[in-house]
Amino acid sequence: MQKTLSAICATYIAIAMLLAAGVVSAAQAPAGSKLAGDGMCSVTVNVPPPSGPPPDFGQMFGRPDPKAALPKLVKVKGDVYVIQNTKNVLSEILQFGGNATAYITNDGVILVDSKVDELHDDIVAKIKTLTDKPIKYVVLTHSHGDHSGGVAKMVRAGATVIVSRDDRRYMARDAGDAALPQITYSRYGNVFLGGKEVQLFEYCGHTSGDTVAYFPAARVVVAGDLVTTPDSIPTIVSYADGGNWTDLAKALDSIATLDFDVLIGGHGPVLSKPEFLKYRDKVAKIGARAKELVKAGKSQQEISQTLGKELNWGSGPSSMVITGMMVEFR
Repeated sequence: MQKTLSAICATYIAIAMLLAAGVVSAAQAPAGSKLAGDGMCSVTVNVPPPSGPPPDFGQMFGRPDPKAALPKLVKVKGDVYVIQNTKNVLSEILQFGGNATAYITNDGVILVDSKVDELHDDIVAKIKTLTDKPIKYVVLTHSHGDHSGGVAKMVRAGATVIVSRDDRRYMARDAGDAALPQITYSRYGNVFLGGKEVQLFEYCGHTSGDTVAYFPAARVVVAGDLVTTPDSIPTIVSYADGGNWTDLAKALDSIATLDFDVLIGGHGPVLSKPEFLKYRDKVAKIGARAKELVKAGKSQQEISQTLGKELNWGSGPSSMVITGMMVEFR
């Protein structure tokens, strides 16, 4: 567990240690691009390597509870199920990871995200209550350990793991060559199994290569950490992994154009499309207000306090994002 926690925390340490002396540059999106970013960030926030002592994540996230209930298996609709944490609190992220979504087919299971390494047996056991078919494909929404920590055991069990090219590079940077995904894609991809299709769209936002998995027949979207709810699990972007708030907002606008009934975020309960649209609008408001405050020359503490008061965002883990915002929006 300690190794897994260290990998997960490394992302937040990198965000927290960003210095305000970064450089922001624009990148032209491909002509005719239908998706915001199209796998290419429109804004790049260059930051120096993290330095200084790491924050106290036990205090920020809450200590894992050894008596906490294991994640629950919830039917979303049709052949789509999600394995989600029970309380939607930050301490569960370090202990259990994020949401894992299972799409059941006659020829096997397509799993989106693998939670943490220690949850592998529990995931497999829960899926076995639904089908005797194996997990054939694991699609990772991004590289962070609370979503990709179970990859090594999934590979050893015979699954083929898929992630965007950018996020495989981040995984290699953080974990070396151990059990990296076998397949990468850029911009768009498809997985077909047992007569069912999963469409993969690459976005920039939480990282520079987030994957959104869309099940068109089921009318379900799996969005990873582009979407995190409720407010107890605040939205963040990982500037250290190429994410930025500008493209996060654009990505959510693009996801809204997909034809779906429900959306599964990286953390939190399943959302209806109207609930997702409210989330999308709040993210846009946070970005717009943060930009106003940065342009007005407000300090990091002032920005955090104002966003907390007005939009219930900007404390805890989200406070670490403000340093990057001050570079992005200056």
